[in-house]
Amino acid sequence: MIATVVREQRSETIRQALAEQGLVNVGNIHLDYSASELVEQVIQRKEGRLAEGGALVVATGIYTGRSANDKFIVEEPASRDLVAWGKTNRPFTPENYERLRRRVMAFLQERDLFVQECRAGADPRFQQRARVITQWAWQAMFARSLFIHPRTFNDTIQEPDYTVIVVPGFKAIPEEDGTRSEVFIIFHPARREILIGGTGYAGEIKKSIFTVMNFLMPQRGVLPMHCSANIGADNDCAIFFGLSGTGKTTLSTDPERRMIGDDEHGWSDKGIFNFEGGCYAKVINLSAHAEPEIWGCTRRFGTVLENVVMDPVSRRVDLYDSQFTENTRAAYPLRSLSNIQANSMGEHPRHVILLAADAFGVLPPVAQLSNEQAMYHFLSGYTAKLAGTEVGLTTPQATFSACFGAPFMVLDPVHYANMLGERLQETQAKCWLVNTGWSGGPYGEGERMPISETRAIIDRILANDLNKTKYQADPVFGLQVPTTVPGVDRARLNPRDTWNNPLAYDEKAQMLAGQFKDNFQQFVNRVSAAVRQCGPA
Repeated sequence: MIATVVREQRSETIRQALAEQGLVNVGNIHLDYSASELVEQVIQRKEGRLAEGGALVVATGIYTGRSANDKFIVEEPASRDLVAWGKTNRPFTPENYERLRRRVMAFLQERDLFVQECRAGADPRFQQRARVITQWAWQAMFARSLFIHPRTFNDTIQEPDYTVIVVPGFKAIPEEDGTRSEVFIIFHPARREILIGGTGYAGEIKKSIFTVMNFLMPQRGVLPMHCSANIGADNDCAIFFGLSGTGKTTLSTDPERRMIGDDEHGWSDKGIFNFEGGCYAKVINLSAHAEPEIWGCTRRFGTVLENVVMDPVSRRVDLYDSQFTENTRAAYPLRSLSNIQANSMGEHPRHVILLAADAFGVLPPVAQLSNEQAMYHFLSGYTAKLAGTEVGLTTPQATFSACFGAPFMVLDPVHYANMLGERLQETQAKCWLVNTGWSGGPYGEGERMPISETRAIIDRILANDLNKTKYQADPVFGLQVPTTVPGVDRARLNPRDTWNNPLAYDEKAQMLAGQFKDNFQQFVNRVSAAVRQCGPA
């Protein structure tokens, strides 16, 4: 009875707070509903279905991934001189924002709203209060799973640091609203607000808060990172940078080490901390053998499965079926994993691992990097897209994403790279480049690096075993490659030796080296000579 009274008091308070934000005459407000309550709402509203084991299966509609070209930042005094404007950070006028916002407010009148009062940042010194307002119940469940959610509440509603308003049912009119299409993801720094509309893909909610943290944290001396992190028995931390498909989540989910987080972290003067309270794992072709922890979460109550195929009768999910998209996802709270760091924080990392899935088969499986090489490869952010993963993509394509997360980096990428270099220097953490891609030839000819050997590499790095081995220089990329790694086929350590035609390797290696050089031209005038010299010969 007491809980009911408190909820009613809080609901009335939040209604008044929303009215102050312009959300008036709305329908029922479902404030901080639990996962069980939200599942009931999803089923009643026919937004999704329960799978065998209890996971919630939903469809995001025609948008099954991020709409990177529809992301904007409002250009106004609070942001004008800080944001690195360009193809990634597109400006949006305050006038267009206010006009679009009024139309969104009108759209939400008389509609039920789901509100989650969340937090971003496990370190209390840097934590941000985020209010996520959604049109759909399952997206509220997504927010509850992905962000940090306080365990207890009183009837006091605190003003949020940032508000995210999500209206997938609202389609923008580009000619009227100033958007590129019907989809929009717009960050207004001065209003401390994000508007998301026209798309049902929940990853936009997650990444909008990450964008905010990438804007705020450097101003407070914290390096924001698109990385996963875990911690060992003697409190030794490791972080893993990598783009989608490189194995970042898989390799950091280790039963022998406690998970700090799988995607977004800050590195402060005291150590690292998770920005989130959950995981958003890509699950296409996930196997119980190779990734038992994540696979188990796809069969568990509290997980939201996006665009995963499910048999309508047996309710069994098929993680190998990509008929809706290759980008199938599972969103689940960290507590769904069996071995986590309770406070989602750790000391300074001893090892920083940069992951690249090289589909051309020319990078070595592991190399130790100097601090300057770490900055070079951090700014490069290399991996490769595979044929078939995007419409029109018929051959592997090199992809460079600065800081391993260019779409979310609001400031100049060099600013983040300089912060990384400073942290590496201060803490003496060792940095490594690990290729989780192909060996013995390019995609279609060679073979994917066995996950068992990649895990062996990671294990040897974290055990500090590679500090004691001999190294040889890669003649093309200038990388220091160990001559032996226990558990790894020695021939793989020199990629050229694994190709049937060494001359074909030379040609492919020079091709990739040229792409590295071309990409890095954008940074050459803003980095030190020592960093510039770390590129391929």
